[in-house]
Amino acid sequence: MAISLKDRDQCQWDQVSLGEVMIRLDPGFGRIHSSRQFTAWEGGGEYNVARGLRRCFGQRTAIVTAIVDNPVGRLLEDLILQGGVDMRHVRWLPFDGIGHAARNGLNFTEAGFGVRGAVGCSDRGHTAVSQLKPGDIDWERIFGQEGARWFHCGGIFAALSASTPEVAIEALACAKRHGTITSYDLNYRPSLWKEHGGQARAQAVNREIAKYVDVMIGNEEDFTACLGYEVEGVDHNLSQLDPSAFKAMIGRVVADYPNFQAVATTLREVHSASFNGWSAVVWHEGAFYQAQNRELQIFDRVGGGDSFASGLIYGFLSGQGAQRAVEYGAAHGALAMTTPGDTTMASLGEVEKLVGGGGARVDR
Repeated sequence: MAISLKDRDQCQWDQVSLGEVMIRLDPGFGRIHSSRQFTAWEGGGEYNVARGLRRCFGQRTAIVTAIVDNPVGRLLEDLILQGGVDMRHVRWLPFDGIGHAARNGLNFTEAGFGVRGAVGCSDRGHTAVSQLKPGDIDWERIFGQEGARWFHCGGIFAALSASTPEVAIEALACAKRHGTITSYDLNYRPSLWKEHGGQARAQAVNREIAKYVDVMIGNEEDFTACLGYEVEGVDHNLSQLDPSAFKAMIGRVVADYPNFQAVATTLREVHSASFNGWSAVVWHEGAFYQAQNRELQIFDRVGGGDSFASGLIYGFLSGQGAQRAVEYGAAHGALAMTTPGDTTMASLGEVEKLVGGGGARVDR
């Protein structure tokens, strides 16, 4: 049985995301500390979901964020518009000339290879979006007047400052009042929570946010770090493709949060930075649905989880049920890791080919 959604013709948006969008600077095949050239992309956990739904799955999506109005911010605008995500709900802040009052975030990301893992180095302190406070965004306009079928946020946005969890709860509560399905990706980042109370604060924040969530997404480490659930029998350094331990944990999670309509995770077995086992599982209405296992050659793993989330959401938005949704998510995540950058370059046809059992033979 599919998740009950608002009719498409009653809503301006199929999906809306709340989160930070940063400039990603990529040294290609080199290292951050020795590169003299970087390729610019845009990226951000919550935004990547909206972009994937727009570019790959043809959905009407919008991003709610804040950007400083300077040349770096306008570069970010140009990149977002290329992805087709609507920006009318972006809050633009004036530039003071040096970025003392607010700035735009940068994320340096180098791809891993073999025994060398991927490396991310963020420069995102005091960014425009981290300063959002309750009342800054007209959520009634978005969910009450314009209408949205699905709203997505995540633990990265919630970790940016003391006020961002309040903004997330304000948005989620408004979405719920207007019948919008809500999803949240736990996405635990120790580096972000370090200045805001560490793991204890992360758990306090995410346990409160979880009360407003319909579809919860995260890997086994996220559920442990953010919600305090231990997954027995799992080596956190080498996630198991066998989902039995995760399934046992979900029984405890949904008992504590009966508002969850679905709970989803990716399952990754890291043989090396370049070679991973990959699958996913979703719980929905008392049953588990698992995507097929794949052995992946990784080109750029960053954004794979976000692309999983957008494929999963598309499966539910299109009314195809939990099994199809988790297959769309796993296939889209796999394809996203075959191309550079945080965001998808896959087409719906490629996703459906992979879901249907297609391989990597050349298409002519």
